[in-house]
Amino acid sequence: MSTTVQDVIHNPRYREVRKVTLIGSLVDLLLGVAKILVGWLAHSQALIADGIHSLSDLGTDIIVLYAAKHAHREADEDHPYGHGRIETLATVGLGISLIVIAFGIAVDAVRRMNEPELLLDPGIIALGVAVFSVISKEAIYQYTKNAALRLRSNMLMANAWHSRSDAISSIVVVIGVGGAMMGYPYLDAVAAIAVAVMIAKIGFELVRSSTRELIDTALEPEVVEKIRRDILGVDGVRAVHMLRSRRSGGDALLDLHLQVNPRISVSEGHQIGDTVRRRLLENFDEVTDVTVHIDPEDDEEESPCDQLPLRADLEQKLRQQWADLEGVEPTHITLHYLRGELQVDLVLPMSLLDQHDDVRELIHRIEQSAKELPEVGSVRVSFKLDVHQGGAA
Repeated sequence: MSTTVQDVIHNPRYREVRKVTLIGSLVDLLLGVAKILVGWLAHSQALIADGIHSLSDLGTDIIVLYAAKHAHREADEDHPYGHGRIETLATVGLGISLIVIAFGIAVDAVRRMNEPELLLDPGIIALGVAVFSVISKEAIYQYTKNAALRLRSNMLMANAWHSRSDAISSIVVVIGVGGAMMGYPYLDAVAAIAVAVMIAKIGFELVRSSTRELIDTALEPEVVEKIRRDILGVDGVRAVHMLRSRRSGGDALLDLHLQVNPRISVSEGHQIGDTVRRRLLENFDEVTDVTVHIDPEDDEEESPCDQLPLRADLEQKLRQQWADLEGVEPTHITLHYLRGELQVDLVLPMSLLDQHDDVRELIHRIEQSAKELPEVGSVRVSFKLDVHQGGAA
């Protein structure tokens, strides 16, 4: 059953993410407008560029708000892996727009450097706004970072670093405006280019990281190694292979094959797999989905048993092989598909022993008849007391 919009809105974690992001959005809006306005009045090209950068942070905040709302919706029939990729696609769009904005700022700054009469002369007000921006954005970074750690939200942490990048670009502007006030007007245009480069770098990183997610790039090697060690710490796990990982929004999804003792029961193998799944979900906050496949042997390179017959075909062939052996009617047959051959565990009724004088000869004939089939590698025979004779042996 999918989560409704109302369920998401009343989710405590979503409400906290929304509150933190809205506060950051308000600061971004006020700073962006103030820097652009003061930059225009004080003739600071760098401050105007920095104001555009602040407004770009507002775009990021909108994406975070939208993604946070949908990220808390459960998977449904049409989206079995959830809705995390909505955030990814939106981030790609934002990254591209940042690169375009940066290119426009750089082109304008270069034009002004080539035409000295267009160089601006910022004043003390521009310097004051730039300093205030540094302080404000660093405060927002600390606030958002602490919330991200508390809520274990990678998305909020990314937004926090976006705010810090704005603080860094404002420091560049302080240098440029200060230099222009000291009689070096070129520094303001140079600072604008530096800010443009920073904006472009952020846009490129957003596009690159999101594109890697869209093509299902694996988690970082050190994270995968920690996951592997955690799996091997579960009792009953002999090895792990075909460990595949990918991201969807802020979530990590895992698919893996566990190698267990080939002769344990299906239910025990299932229990081991469930334990591994539960342990990974508990120990790794970003992991939200784990698919476990149980293997009796390592089939990473090849599956040597994929051409072997299933039970119905094999039992028919075995009964034909034992047709001339009087009374050989197994009560239970267990099949082990290992190393490209079938290992057969055969349970016969104890009453069969009364029909044959030489038990060893009987077992030998049963084994040899079965091994005449090319797919059968070994046979183990045991006897069980008939129920109507008083129980099991």
